[in-house]
Amino acid sequence: MKAKILVVDDDPNIVDLVRIYLEKEMFDVKTAYHGEGAMELFYSWTPDLVLLDIMMPQMNGWEVCTQIRKVSRIPVIMLSARGETFDKVLGLELGADDYIVKPFDPKEMVARVKAVLRRTTTSFSAREEVVFPNLIINKSDYSITYQGLKTEIPPKELELIYFLALHPNQVFTREQLLEKVWGYDFTGDSRTVDVHIKRLREKFTDEAGRWEIKTVWGVGYKFEVR
Repeated sequence: MKAKILVVDDDPNIVDLVRIYLEKEMFDVKTAYHGEGAMELFYSWTPDLVLLDIMMPQMNGWEVCTQIRKVSRIPVIMLSARGETFDKVLGLELGADDYIVKPFDPKEMVARVKAVLRRTTTSFSAREEVVFPNLIINKSDYSITYQGLKTEIPPKELELIYFLALHPNQVFTREQLLEKVWGYDFTGDSRTVDVHIKRLREKFTDEAGRWEIKTVWGVGYKFEVR
């Protein structure tokens, strides 16, 4: 699986430059030009790393970094023309993993991205954590953080919601979910999926309507992100 990089900067020229160099290294790249757009992509796409400018409209980089750190350990690299020691220290204290000062060498930027990714626990081959507003599903320790509180749920319930959330807005039939979550040798029937979905809905819901486990009548289920 390609590592997913979110590039956030209000300068389109810098965004294009960074995107081109990262895509040459076979990273999967999405871009945003302001803080609010960055947070929308962060929740809907769940990147493996964020390259983040500081001075932006609609929520600056400090605020974006702070919001990300409230819910996730996904690495953040600040990318800014503000090169004073105070700014670097502030970025690191807010939870950034590295700080690159503009103007920068694109090849050095790529090298730093690779270095930060190597230091983090995020795996390229199998992401162990998915993040949405008020919901973090962590398969590495089989826990869910819901509305800021960490809780444990039965393993199959976690595996089911993790699989659905890992593929947002994609519809799966009951048979597909049985195969992906329970395995080929499972001897039960599709009602097993319905029971687990019902239990998950009773435990987890987003009052703001930003995500839900939705029934697609006549087909199956999906984790819908709005």
